[in-house]
Amino acid sequence: MRAIFDARLVNEPFGDPGVYVDFRFERRALLFDLGDNAALPPRKLLRLTHVFVSHTHMDHFIGFDRLVRICVGRHAGIRLFGPPGFVDQVERRLAAYTWDRVDRYDVELVLDVTEIDDAGDTRSARFRTKTGFAREPLAAGHAQDGVLVDEASFRVRCALLDHRTPCLGFAVEEKTHVNVWKNRLVDMGLKVGPWVGELKAAALAGAPDEQPVRAWWREGDGVHERVLAFGELRHALESVLGQRLCYVTDVAFHEANVARITALARDADLLFIESVFLDADIAHAAQKQHLTARQAGTIARLAGARNVVPFHFSPRYSEREAALRAELETAFRGGAAHNPQVAHGVAVDPGGLMEVKHPPGPGQ
Repeated sequence: MRAIFDARLVNEPFGDPGVYVDFRFERRALLFDLGDNAALPPRKLLRLTHVFVSHTHMDHFIGFDRLVRICVGRHAGIRLFGPPGFVDQVERRLAAYTWDRVDRYDVELVLDVTEIDDAGDTRSARFRTKTGFAREPLAAGHAQDGVLVDEASFRVRCALLDHRTPCLGFAVEEKTHVNVWKNRLVDMGLKVGPWVGELKAAALAGAPDEQPVRAWWREGDGVHERVLAFGELRHALESVLGQRLCYVTDVAFHEANVARITALARDADLLFIESVFLDADIAHAAQKQHLTARQAGTIARLAGARNVVPFHFSPRYSEREAALRAELETAFRGGAAHNPQVAHGVAVDPGGLMEVKHPPGPGQ
């Protein structure tokens, strides 16, 4: 069975950061960051159920206005998540416009906005077209282990990172799913039907072997039915671990960030990670609190990511894209250097081990 996610960069790697995650078997999508999103047609924005904003620097948030403009009167609701202060910033953004006509639309747009702090505590508010996007406070909460969304088929976690301003990294995880071997059902004289979904749900819930399962299907003019014990059907099922994606951008390279990113991206099938500068410009990268391509590749290797997609390239390398990609790939594959090199408080050796050298505090 294919993974449910189809994840792609919103823009080319020199453009504004963002990843669009479409669901192959559902009419929904997720968006990570709200920079320039002109590359996304309205139909794709109208699929969104959740938007996750790393921080509100302009290249990560300027697309909020276009999202709202397209969704007003056409979309029932979106949940948005961001770092500390995010709810106030959304409120001020909405307050910059006059909404004297939006209450007339048949479809009410509801924006539920949540921010999370370094303790995992959340603060939320609702903004609706029926009230001209007046702020309605929602109950405070807590994101245990950084979990922002936990639905039947997927989960989204976050980690608060340092970019001189708080910045969120995100991981989206497809939950374990169950494949059904149809030929094995046929060998038992069974045919697939709506009952197969119930069989999968029972497997995911850890059903005991003696639990009865009603197998039924329509054939010709009649309904065929058999009741079997779950244990009799177990050999026709296969549990498969889901896909894990991670999105990390706008972070300084120091001990705390590296530890949090590697924990968030551990064994990710696909890691989207910024690779802004070449390592020759490491001092400039430290000043800007961005990653070099080598640092990004090293983090991906330390996390055990299976595949890595670099983005957020600095325009100074518009003619040197291949160099950025090569530097990341070399570090990712483990051939970064022959001697340890201290990079903004972190030394990385050729074997991938990390030694902290007087790490700076947050924001330094």
